[in-house]
Amino acid sequence: MSTTDSVSIPIERGWEDIREGVRRICDQFPNEYWVKNDHEAAYPTAFVNALTGAGYLGALIPEEYGGSGLPISAACAGLETIHDSPCNAAACHAQMYTMGTVLRHGNAAQKQKYLPGIASGELRLQAFGVTEPTTGSDTTQLKTRADKKGNDRYVINGQKVWTSRVLHSDLMLLLARTTPPDQVKKRSEGLSVFLVDLREAKGQSGGKGVEIRKIDAMLNHNTCEVFFDNLEVPADNLIGVEGQGFKYIVDSMNAERILIASESLGDARYFIRRATEYAKERVVFGRPIGQNQGVQFPIARAHAQAAAAELMVKKAAALFEAGRDCGAEANMGKMLAADAAWAAADSCMQTFGGFAYAREYGIERKWRETRLYQTAPISTNMILAYVGQHVLGMPRSY
Repeated sequence: MSTTDSVSIPIERGWEDIREGVRRICDQFPNEYWVKNDHEAAYPTAFVNALTGAGYLGALIPEEYGGSGLPISAACAGLETIHDSPCNAAACHAQMYTMGTVLRHGNAAQKQKYLPGIASGELRLQAFGVTEPTTGSDTTQLKTRADKKGNDRYVINGQKVWTSRVLHSDLMLLLARTTPPDQVKKRSEGLSVFLVDLREAKGQSGGKGVEIRKIDAMLNHNTCEVFFDNLEVPADNLIGVEGQGFKYIVDSMNAERILIASESLGDARYFIRRATEYAKERVVFGRPIGQNQGVQFPIARAHAQAAAAELMVKKAAALFEAGRDCGAEANMGKMLAADAAWAAADSCMQTFGGFAYAREYGIERKWRETRLYQTAPISTNMILAYVGQHVLGMPRSY
């Protein structure tokens, strides 16, 4: 499709068959399941296995490799449905957005080697190694190095942080610097992407390779620090061309923003529905609390925010599917959806009052989870900086 071809976005929600199938799976994992995992800091293995077994985590993988070959809007429908319930997709959503890099830039041999196993559930690609403790969102300044050793391997040294699910993943998509920054013309050059087989990495001799340390965090997302000590990775695991990795990883980042925006839309719907139902049922001072504008209006405003955000997310997904530049829409969609979800979460907490803090109601846990997307995978301020510079043409602000 050329850049002059039109792109349309549907008014209907769409993918009802996927929504219904995912909803049936979510019904098997009520709030009690998630509270138990939260208390034990446990990975929701049964939930992930159920989604994998039904084929939903392989939705974006082409049929020739055992997947469903569906577009990103289908994956959005699945993740939105998960979050419009007590469930949470953070344990497995990376397997979808990493496809933005692997499918578009991986070679035929890499796809044939890994994609069938990922589609079947034999392999998990759940780890995305980009963020580092000293550079944060300044991705082009990351310090992890991948040095060529001979013609058949790279040696990786460095550290990643906030790498979720890595303890439960067989593979990691890793961004590392292959050319020193003083030897490139642009900040984004000299970075390369590798598909790291963590099973092999953990088994390297001499006590070297990779060390993983779990972070005790506010959310049960199984997030970790990862240390690379002379980890040897086959040159065959380089994705695309050496030094062009930042361009490749952007495809995963745009997919990530679109998919996570869909999760936020699901969260918003969950909170709005719960708040609305409770506001109708809860009677204080002789009348339903939803009759009071102080309760009713914040819920109504959150609904309006979610409806507007949905249009931007749909536009971003349509552009992504058409192979068009969608950076602005993906970023704005993520910000608007996250804001709508947070507004809905806050209004729901206020509506439920003291009962919102009781874990059995399933509000406080999702409230905590929803707050994350004000910060990750990209903060609101970084999105505003992107829009200011790249959309509006104002000077770089950082």
